[in-house]
Amino acid sequence: MSERTGVITFKGGPLTLVGNEISVGQDAPGFSASANDLSAKGLSDYQGKVIVLLSVPSLDTPVCDTEVRRFNEEATKLGDQVAVVTVSMDLPFAQARWCGAAGVEAVETLSDYKDKSFGEAYGLMIKELGLLTRAVLVVDKDGKVTYQEIVPEVTDEPDYDKALEAIKAAIG
Repeated sequence: MSERTGVITFKGGPLTLVGNEISVGQDAPGFSASANDLSAKGLSDYQGKVIVLLSVPSLDTPVCDTEVRRFNEEATKLGDQVAVVTVSMDLPFAQARWCGAAGVEAVETLSDYKDKSFGEAYGLMIKELGLLTRAVLVVDKDGKVTYQEIVPEVTDEPDYDKALEAIKAAIG
């Protein structure tokens, strides 16, 4: 498994990302993660849609909470041709509880706790913390990665405007 340094920090301290590095233009790799009902879900479940993949460390942190709520708000405006999916290492039960408390209904949450399949396939697993780093990826209807932002400082929010531009461009 490949490891990369110099990509992200947490409160200024350098961290290591584990997994395959993804580039814009390549086919989005498949993965398997757990839905809130413990069923397996993956990239193929959203085939034919523009897929927005949000990778976050934990929904129970202020920045992740803000980010997912913001994308939930935006998702309601994007229509049913777009699937917004947040992946974290939080247990599915905790994700379901958080979504209910936060009123998040337009973003689906998946847990990578079991196999770390998503984190390793997308190179977003933080070795030192056992969590996913903060990232936004847009996958077009043909399964190509058209946008990627790995947020350099894990405690910072992503660039919402650039992500939304990329989503709208992928819709066409």
